[in-house]
Amino acid sequence: MEPLNLHFNFRDIFRSPRLALSGKKIWTFIVANFVAYVIYFILNYIALSLSGQSFNETWNTQGIYPCLYLLGGPWFAWALFWTSILFWIFTIQLASTAVARITYKQLKGDDFFSANDGWRYVKKHWHPIIFSPISLILILFLFLAISALFALIGKIPYLGEFIFALPYPVYFFGSMFTIYTGIVLVISFLYSPAIVATMEEDTMGAVFNSYAITWSQPWRIITYYAILIPIATIGVTTLKIFSFYSIKLINTIFSHYILMGSKLTDIFGSAADIVWPKELFLSISTGLTTCSLLCGNSCNLSVHLNVFYSRFIPSAPQSISGSEYFATIFLSIFLFILTLSFLSYMLSILSVGNTLMFSIYRMRSDNDNILTHKDEDELEEEKIDDNPITKTDDI
Repeated sequence: MEPLNLHFNFRDIFRSPRLALSGKKIWTFIVANFVAYVIYFILNYIALSLSGQSFNETWNTQGIYPCLYLLGGPWFAWALFWTSILFWIFTIQLASTAVARITYKQLKGDDFFSANDGWRYVKKHWHPIIFSPISLILILFLFLAISALFALIGKIPYLGEFIFALPYPVYFFGSMFTIYTGIVLVISFLYSPAIVATMEEDTMGAVFNSYAITWSQPWRIITYYAILIPIATIGVTTLKIFSFYSIKLINTIFSHYILMGSKLTDIFGSAADIVWPKELFLSISTGLTTCSLLCGNSCNLSVHLNVFYSRFIPSAPQSISGSEYFATIFLSIFLFILTLSFLSYMLSILSVGNTLMFSIYRMRSDNDNILTHKDEDELEEEKIDDNPITKTDDI
């Protein structure tokens, strides 16, 4: 198998939407997002219950998108809320590693590396994904704790003034390094999955590479993300347009009076009201006024939402029959998975883009083509081939 011929410059970033439009990559993120969503849903409903809101009240006001942030509550409710958020973040990180591994194998010419293979790799290498950012957070806390200690020493009468003034350059450079480490923490969240998936690094290796690319490739990081984010947005928007107009075509045909008629609009309207509740989304959009203030009415989310609902979503009926209710449940599951697919495709583009970026960084900084490395799977195959016991001609 031959590796993909990369340019190792900004032109490779434009391949991200096409490489990311893969069933196994998007499905990897769909599974991860669904598992994280279930945990988020359960913990937030418990948190809202602990805050004094009943299940029925939460369902009527927030539906399948519960969020403690909209109501508030005691500290233990907030603990559940942030636990669900952190779990979702780290689940996405693990899925990003699986997709980055699939992408790495694809770039090397192996198109048969499956999503299950990617998850098996994550099962063996999940530690640096979790502990790399934790290590950087601990470094930040260490520097802050040391600065607090010296600040306390500075309170000593007479002597404290000199302890503060004389080593001030040390404080200054320590402060700069702390800010730099904060930037590295962000870079680590972005690139650790690609680092672990391609270089098979441990926690220390992932942290070192995060520091290295932050120091040596800052302008490439900014430039490449300035390319990646717009093309990712265009890619996801294109997928949404095709999806919603496909739904529009189905609804137009099936809702004809000689076919399903109003039965179709009742079922689809009820399912859409569960997955895309108009009142909830409009209430959230009215709170997001920053874009409207900066860009005027053309960027008003409420306007775009109203256009979307009037064009694609029929109104939900007041009541439906028992059989229509079960059909609504099945259809709402599909619509929810479709919604997750939009998010998953965006994450897939970002994961593929980060993998391409890291391969470019390694080539540009160290003249190291990571696509020519022998990974652990290839080394294991060579070991099996070199073992005389496994050769059939020796039996």
